[in-house]
Amino acid sequence: MKRDDARPVGELTLRTLAMPADANAAGDIFGGWVMAQMDLACGIRAAERARGRVVTAAVREMSFAKPMKIGDTLCIYIDITKVGRTSMTLSVEAWAQRYLSDVMERVTYADFVMVALDGDSKPTPIPAEES
Repeated sequence: MKRDDARPVGELTLRTLAMPADANAAGDIFGGWVMAQMDLACGIRAAERARGRVVTAAVREMSFAKPMKIGDTLCIYIDITKVGRTSMTLSVEAWAQRYLSDVMERVTYADFVMVALDGDSKPTPIPAEES
């Protein structure tokens, strides 16, 4: 599905500051750090929806369109696009709010598949959404 990169889609789930320890020698933030923040945000949102423990089962097709720089604020937006019996798919967008400005640019996006687990680490049904 083609996404409109003019504005974020989904719920703002996580904001964090890109620091020098997260960057290479050129000042570009490591893609792995961005992906880890996306995974954290998915864990937060999916656990809220599942009302319990969740784990990442898959990440589908991620590519980086623009770099993050030291000082940028990483903003992660999540839209739950599908809920199955024990898993859910989340559409995740990572946006950079550029340092000391209001400029927002989409850095990357991907679909994450999260699975709900019970106390024995076995897949468990996701409760119906409350109205």
